[in-house]
Amino acid sequence: MTLPMGIAIYFTMWWIVLFAVLPFGVEPDTDPAVGMAGAPRRPRLGRKALWTTLVTAILWVAIYLLVSSDLI
Repeated sequence: MTLPMGIAIYFTMWWIVLFAVLPFGVEPDTDPAVGMAGAPRRPRLGRKALWTTLVTAILWVAIYLLVSSDLI
């Protein structure tokens, strides 16, 4: 796997994992302001980005090892 391909795979996987992680821990606001009825109370985007990065790194290493082992 070349460096640009590895970066492209990591970037794509990061966004897929992010969209999978976003719903975790979402609590609706019990008293929303006008126009904010669908917004979560505390989205915790920083924590979700960190978890996304960690999970994606683990998955990327697994894919890298699989590709470099000539099994595929």
